Amino acid sequence: MEIYELKIPKRRVAVLIGEKGRDKRKIEKLTKCKINVNSDGEVKIQSNESLEGYECLNIIKAIGRGCRPDVALQLKNDENCCEIIDIRVYTGKNKVKEKRIKGRIIGKGGKIRKTIEYVTGTNIVVYGKTVCIVGSMEEVNIARSAVNDILKGAPIGPVLGVIERKMKELKQLENTNIY
Repeated sequence: MEIYELKIPKRRVAVLIGEKGRDKRKIEKLTKCKINVNSDGEVKIQSNESLEGYECLNIIKAIGRGCRPDVALQLKNDENCCEIIDIRVYTGKNKVKEKRIKGRIIGKGGKIRKTIEYVTGTNIVVYGKTVCIVGSMEEVNIARSAVNDILKGAPIGPVLGVIERKMKELKQLENTNIY
């Protein structure tokens, strides 16, 4: 039996459990794991299979980093992955810089984040000191590259142009590899 332990923010415990425990039961059923969570955010996952336990761990990590349970459950598909980027790598302990950079990623009214999500087909959440990206591996790679460029201070326009070009190349590559 495999046992995984992790801690999620207290504010995300209710989201993990869901209304009347619905989301927690759904995750347990899909991953064939037993999840114990307390009000402090300490989560213990018990699994008979290490792969199922690892999938459950990734789903709960994504929920802990701000994703909705339905988005996090996309990680059950082997084609999808979750990338978590720590904003503090770029800002250090400077709270003002952290707030400014989070604002650059989100954009006015969420426009930049939504644009990157739309173009790449991913789900992006800026929560606390992290950016969480969920989607297919290729799409997450392109979105991660864009977020990293923005975090480094690149102008938004050219970054969006680059991801649009990369997505067109990816689509063309997928169309030529039809079996």
